[in-house]
Amino acid sequence: MTPSATATHPHRAPRASSLVIQTSFLGDMVLTTPLLAYLAASSAVDVVCTPAASALLEHHPAVRELIVYDKRGRDRGTPGAVRLAMRLREAHYDAAYLAQGSVRSGAIAFMARIPVRIGFATSAGRWFYTTRVIPIENSHHAARLLALGTRDPLRRVTNAEIRPHLYPGERERLAVDEVLGTNAMSDEPLIAMAPGSVWATKRWPYFPALAAALRDAGRIVIVGAEADRPLALEIVAATKGQAVDATGRLSLLASAELIGRAALLVTNDSAPLHLASAMNTPTIAVFGPTVPEFGFGPLAERSVVSGLESLACRPCDRHGPQRCPLGHWRCMREITADGVASLALGLLTSRIP
Repeated sequence: MTPSATATHPHRAPRASSLVIQTSFLGDMVLTTPLLAYLAASSAVDVVCTPAASALLEHHPAVRELIVYDKRGRDRGTPGAVRLAMRLREAHYDAAYLAQGSVRSGAIAFMARIPVRIGFATSAGRWFYTTRVIPIENSHHAARLLALGTRDPLRRVTNAEIRPHLYPGERERLAVDEVLGTNAMSDEPLIAMAPGSVWATKRWPYFPALAAALRDAGRIVIVGAEADRPLALEIVAATKGQAVDATGRLSLLASAELIGRAALLVTNDSAPLHLASAMNTPTIAVFGPTVPEFGFGPLAERSVVSGLESLACRPCDRHGPQRCPLGHWRCMREITADGVASLALGLLTSRIP
């Protein structure tokens, strides 16, 4: 799709005044939804996003128009950025909110002649902004993004204000029904597991042992991308074939629908964590090389973080390296399946240990 390709909600206001540019990771897009809701209370909101993220925002009531920017595909390079800027210039936006702070995003907003351009003072593209907001380092990233709208990073916010929201539709519900099969109508609780991550050191290695321990507590379903299939097959084997492998079978929004049906999600520090926050699903988030203090912890009302707080080498990276810098990977290897199973059973019985 080119930058002119859009998904429009015809019942929205006829003209937008606010533009949000967010072309970063999918989890960042989810965490941008509180900002979208805040802005939509006083103006129509359009969003520039990647093709993958556009699917996440389908049906979202805060969004008038999705402007798809395929920055790694058809719209890559300077020509694609200029085309997008010219398309945005025609819309005459009053303000742009740079939720993704690259030089390219800033330059696009500048070339689009949007008079008010708001972004973080620490962003690479800050020289293109008219208003720079200083992010609070240890606050949740959803709160930092919301501060672009309030322009007050010190404003106190509740978890309810910054908890993201997604809105799966009938297509997503039918897709999940098909994947679950007869399990879709079962009274047995669903226990979702998300064992994957693009960062190798963020993949907790004991999901199969955890699945074996929780096999009698509910029906286990594995969510993730096609690349996570080998991890899923290990979990299926550990449950003697009882677990449902949904990896690679659902869209992101349908994965949110499935997670929303679950009594519990156990996940690494990865995108499914944020889907669970958006669906308010009880969550156990396993953090190894990263820490929630970076601003990406769970926001579901009932959630627990499992991590070795006393380990001196933690955190070692903002994202999680592909290999442990010290070679021991203790941050993940020493989080036991029995320990996480105890947390899971506590949440399943409405008791947070």
